[in-house]
Amino acid sequence: MTLTSFSETDAAVPGREAGAPRRGPATLRLVVGKAVGAALVLLGAATAAFFAQASLPGDRATVILNIRAGQAIERTPEELAPINAEYHLHDPLILQYFSYLKGLVLGDLGISYQQHRPVIAIIADQLGATIVLTLTALVFAWIIMVVWVTLTAGRGPAVNALGGFFDTTAAGLPHYWLGIILLLVFALTLGWFPVIGGTGPVGIILPALTLAIPLAGFLGQATRTEFERSLDSPFVLSARMRGMSDVGIRLRHVLRHAVLPAVTLSGWALGATISGAVVVEAVFARPGIGQVLVTAVSSQDMPVVIGIVMLVAAFYVLANLLVDIAYALIDPRLRRAS
Repeated sequence: MTLTSFSETDAAVPGREAGAPRRGPATLRLVVGKAVGAALVLLGAATAAFFAQASLPGDRATVILNIRAGQAIERTPEELAPINAEYHLHDPLILQYFSYLKGLVLGDLGISYQQHRPVIAIIADQLGATIVLTLTALVFAWIIMVVWVTLTAGRGPAVNALGGFFDTTAAGLPHYWLGIILLLVFALTLGWFPVIGGTGPVGIILPALTLAIPLAGFLGQATRTEFERSLDSPFVLSARMRGMSDVGIRLRHVLRHAVLPAVTLSGWALGATISGAVVVEAVFARPGIGQVLVTAVSSQDMPVVIGIVMLVAAFYVLANLLVDIAYALIDPRLRRAS
């Protein structure tokens, strides 16, 4: 009797192509590859942040001491000695760099020059408000996108052009400009919302809309083409023949297929919204890491600045990593390509 080799038996398994990689190893390679890529992106962001700080003009020990003292004057070597010892500023730059990377790996973002507290504690105090704003903006963006695309897609050349124009225009609006316009119109002129510092349900609407409108335009661009293509599908004709209304077809059948590209972009959307929230919080004087960042920049508190930059980069990379992995696990073609 002739023995059948493992590769022949493996190729004969129903539903598996000859020579195709097994799902387990292929999936593992995919996850490891994505994780390594994400780690390299974070390493690049951390390296750029460190050397940007190191290249700033002036003596860092003098800057730190002046920040703590609240006055900019010349300092003697005796005054600077404790600062140099505390922050190891006399160590070679390469040693400072590796010490900095070690701290990041261990979750240590350093000590604030101004508050003399761990940066991670300062950020944690305000991160909750930023996350609430970010999630609210994502919900608003999806609502705006779904309503607008459903109302305008596939309605004829004129309406389609109007819908596409709104998508493109909204996607390109800068957050700081849009926030100021919304403040002028709805807070100062109409008085419907608080001008600054609103923390309740009403106070979060304008900041969330500032983030949501550009994001809705971007998601709308990704959804509209697929929505119009789905309107020409056989299942739409079948639904019309059964007497289903146009609104019912669009919401129950077409939208379910059309939003897949927007779902794929959710990772990018989450990272972009968090980074945009930093700007929006400053415009609306809301609590959050945006206000912390503005204060840190104005006072040259570089550990806090770098900590927030790294936090935003980590959110951005992690969100995209999770979406990439989930999408690739769903689509076996990406596993075979890996």
